[in-house]
Amino acid sequence: MAEGASAAHDGASGENRRDFLYLTTGAMGVIAVGAVAWPIIDSMNPSADVLALASTEVDLSPVAEGQRITLTWRGKPIFIDHRTQGQIDEARDVQPGDLPDPQPDAERVKDGKEKWLVLIGVCTHLGCVPLGQRTGEPRGEWGGWFCPCHGSHYDTSGRIRKGPAPTNLEVPPYEFTADEAILIG
Repeated sequence: MAEGASAAHDGASGENRRDFLYLTTGAMGVIAVGAVAWPIIDSMNPSADVLALASTEVDLSPVAEGQRITLTWRGKPIFIDHRTQGQIDEARDVQPGDLPDPQPDAERVKDGKEKWLVLIGVCTHLGCVPLGQRTGEPRGEWGGWFCPCHGSHYDTSGRIRKGPAPTNLEVPPYEFTADEAILIG
């Protein structure tokens, strides 16, 4: 009788040891996969040179009223427009309900700094760069920007007015660091 109990005890001990080996092997496998995957995942983080471009400071003092400048931030063109009072009034007079992507001009500029319009210069239809930044380029029917690829027209606030673009030109995150200086990003 003792011999049968001993055999049953050895069988249970073998199962416990096997379960322990399975769990240990599984845990080691998970650790090994993590050790291999971590460098791959970590390599997807932005590099130091990209992080350095995460923000851009711009001195606006040399930009004359009515002038537009273009710079690059995170690989995208940034349009900065020193709007005239006429352009500001024209943008304010538009009823947001009349727009395909309703947004008042006041939401697209910083309070007290309506003369400065800062936009990401990428058409929201297919990612083209609209015309209107340089003197002599077509600015569309509303005096803003015109994307010749598919005929999108933007107004002096960068809002879509006509064409296939579904939304307004995007406003990047920015803040004024002085009266005539901004930090984008």
